[in-house]
Amino acid sequence: MSDPLTPEILLNGYASGVFPMAESRENPDIFWVDPHRRGVIPLDGFHISRSLARTLRTSSFDIRINSDFSGTVAACADRAETWINTEIFDLYQELHRLGFAHSIEVWDTHTLVGGVYGVTLGGVFFGESMFSRRRDTSKIALAYLVDRLCRCGFTLFDTQFVTPHLLSLGAQEIPRETYRKRLFSALRVDANFYSAGAISSPEDVLQCNTQTSYRE
Repeated sequence: MSDPLTPEILLNGYASGVFPMAESRENPDIFWVDPHRRGVIPLDGFHISRSLARTLRTSSFDIRINSDFSGTVAACADRAETWINTEIFDLYQELHRLGFAHSIEVWDTHTLVGGVYGVTLGGVFFGESMFSRRRDTSKIALAYLVDRLCRCGFTLFDTQFVTPHLLSLGAQEIPRETYRKRLFSALRVDANFYSAGAISSPEDVLQCNTQTSYRE
């Protein structure tokens, strides 16, 4: 990209069906990505295994929203290879300040141990990245995120790509044109990430997803 990205340009890119990436943390160049096949998690088809359901019911983790957005993005970038360079990091901080970017976080007392963050527009949540510093904490964050998206009226959860981890949770790959049709429809939905109020209880998270798949 020759011109500097702004939050407005970034949001317009999402609304058009593309998203930004960098080759590495050190590479200052940013490029738009428009996959031929797009990853999504159907909001009525998130899979929760029996072991994850048990963890949700019994763990003492604290779930928070936007308590440490910056720390969540930094943790997602804290790996050997990352597409989050300094400019992308700063842009998402600005989107967060403007109310378009959010994080669901898993805390162990005063320690951030898992989380996921992304961008909201209309009825779409564009998932960007997640991390886990304890067993299953990224899955826990996703379960609470899907619950919130359902309760707040969102209709599309975009994961950009699929991985074996996401596929095990119910993610699907769909053609670009199918994705864009769903995107443009969901952008017309008036959803609010905060309308569900407080964080749900573990039982409410499990009950909210009527398509939960209990399996080992």
